[in-house]
Amino acid sequence: MRTRLVDVAETLLFEGGARAVTAEVVAQRADVSLQTVYNRVGGQQALLLAVAERALEQTREFMQTAYDGDGSVSERLRRVGETYIRLAFDRPQAFKIFANPPEDPESVEKIAALATEQHQRLTDLLREGIDTGEFTAHLHPESAATALWGMLNGMLSVALRTDAMRPDTVTPQSLVLAATTIIETGIPRRSN
Repeated sequence: MRTRLVDVAETLLFEGGARAVTAEVVAQRADVSLQTVYNRVGGQQALLLAVAERALEQTREFMQTAYDGDGSVSERLRRVGETYIRLAFDRPQAFKIFANPPEDPESVEKIAALATEQHQRLTDLLREGIDTGEFTAHLHPESAATALWGMLNGMLSVALRTDAMRPDTVTPQSLVLAATTIIETGIPRRSN
């Protein structure tokens, strides 16, 4: 029953965003009583958290291949970034909940705990790149991992917008290309 209710909440989230996910609508769509929703999952925050937890589990599975594949540290880091970007475009509403959890301390703590594993993997990959000399030696791996995650989340949040917050002249694809180019090479012009 819980899985079915979370399925309904996820569908509502994808159809209409976080505001569309209410215990009442989930109960109606699942053809169960409101009390069943509260007993099995909870209210709106709990429903959104359950969808976010599912998204994080799917992210873990999705990202596993990116981390475990062959290649240099730089190639694996690029693959991790590309995979995360693809995940955000494939599951935008789930990404939005993950990037901006419900404003509830318990929700934020649970999502942060679930994200810690992914953050540690990114930190370890950056540390490996520093140790092998592929990345700048003075980088602090944990700070660099947090910065990359924050930059990608910010860029993806803008890329997924369909309102005036993303200029009409900037496509999601051009925004992703600009961001990844800046991350990989910086902005200053390089002289040959």
